[in-house]
Amino acid sequence: MRGGMGNMNNMMKQVQKMQKQMQQSQEELLAMVFEGTAGGGMVTVTVTGGKIVQEVKIKEEVVDPEDIEMLQDLILAATNDALKKVDEKTNQTMGKYTQGLNIPGLF
Repeated sequence: MRGGMGNMNNMMKQVQKMQKQMQQSQEELLAMVFEGTAGGGMVTVTVTGGKIVQEVKIKEEVVDPEDIEMLQDLILAATNDALKKVDEKTNQTMGKYTQGLNIPGLF
């Protein structure tokens, strides 16, 4: 029985270490900035790893009062591009902690 407790303590230490690493990775992701573009760079949207839009840049030549819908579509596409990049980086970074685990609802 004594060996079992030692293994349990060892396992708990490893779990705590992994939790600390996961938290650090999450904090690093939140601090990252991602950029999405549309229309060949005519619209650029910058978001944080926490999916907060920080900035929207629109080149003057894409602004056409006769075609507001195109501008709206470009902003939407650039925003979705940036958010997709956040998701990809999150899955890449956090996936190393969940590989092999089959826990519903986790990431």
